[in-house]
Amino acid sequence: MAPPGILNRYLLLMAQEHLEFRLPEIKSLLSLFGGQFISSQETYGKSPFWILSIPSEDIARNLMKRTVCAKSIFELWGHGKCPEELYSSLKNYPAEKMVPFLHSDSTYKIKIHTFNKTLTQEEKVKRIDALEFLPFEGKVNLKKPQHVFSILEDYGLDPNHIPENPHNIYFGRWIADGQRELIESYSVKKRHFIGNTSMDAGLSFIMANHGKVKKNDIVFDPFVGTGGLLIASAHFGAYVYGTDIDYNTVHGLGKASRKNQKWRGPDENIRANLRQYGLEKYYLDVLVSDASKPSWRKGTYFDAIITDPPYGIRESTRRTGSQKEIPKGIEKCPESHVPVSLSYHLSDMFFDLLNFSAETLVLGGRLVYWLPVYTPEGQKPRIHQYLVSLLTTTIMMSLLFHHSFCIYTPRRWYPGTPA
Repeated sequence: MAPPGILNRYLLLMAQEHLEFRLPEIKSLLSLFGGQFISSQETYGKSPFWILSIPSEDIARNLMKRTVCAKSIFELWGHGKCPEELYSSLKNYPAEKMVPFLHSDSTYKIKIHTFNKTLTQEEKVKRIDALEFLPFEGKVNLKKPQHVFSILEDYGLDPNHIPENPHNIYFGRWIADGQRELIESYSVKKRHFIGNTSMDAGLSFIMANHGKVKKNDIVFDPFVGTGGLLIASAHFGAYVYGTDIDYNTVHGLGKASRKNQKWRGPDENIRANLRQYGLEKYYLDVLVSDASKPSWRKGTYFDAIITDPPYGIRESTRRTGSQKEIPKGIEKCPESHVPVSLSYHLSDMFFDLLNFSAETLVLGGRLVYWLPVYTPEGQKPRIHQYLVSLLTTTIMMSLLFHHSFCIYTPRRWYPGTPA
């Protein structure tokens, strides 16, 4: 661990997926574990290599226990634009920081990672041999080494014009890998209960990380659907609760969404999904309820509200209605009957969501939600400034030309609260 006030430099190797979501996720997680996003790097864009300053190795390890956007993190020992610069940087790295990992009783191996180029085995060996000036005193162990070191080379982003020499070369000690395997192990394809709009596993974990979900939190989804967002939150130790206006979805009834299956089975429901992953103990309940008419006492209940509201595309936007709300010209139903649903305008739905979140989130709690936006070329989406919410994160996933979905992450605060 670095002495107080001194930050070690770390190299993050990022996944080349959901590029817009990577920076907000890393910032949220660093904040969750008591760190702060500090970097001298000017842009992050599409590059898979990020240099960060982090107070301790413990924070770096905690970060990697949560992130699905990063592949690995390394303690950065050297960096250069060419081999000579890298070697000079390594020679200037404090020897006292190297010694604990290079002594005679240790075992190690050196790996080569290249981005946008494949090296031959001969080229890899040549690069490793060039590091003979480093004071390695331990034995090489390729199967179970105590310490793993990596040379990482960046050959840019254009696969059609690969340069002869790398743009950047890094050398560091491997610390930990991220949680990319969660995307496969929680894949919707393997899930017991799914619907037409079940959230992708990777995006579910990204949203939970943006919400800074942690152990023993209470997380709520007012448009719960098949519970994909609850599963991600429960994986991180939060207790989960949800509501949905669709009776069949909440109770696992009706037509199935899977090909070659006509009707849902007897145990296809949200609770069964959590049971599938060993997370049933975090299940509080799921109710049939209308998000436009929340039936909650006044008070702050939730540490995070994480949701994917319907947009009226694959899933209709609906709310319960009354006789007075039926438009003129439409025959009214008998007095004893309440219409199943009325149309729920998108702006009304998000206004209700913000109001509900302002009333029920604890101070510092986060609301994470998707919002469809129309963005003419060269313009950014404009968002209504809400009195009790501070917009801390805005990330965008492009679907079609000029059409996008944004994830917004406001945080409940009072005037005068530091951002």
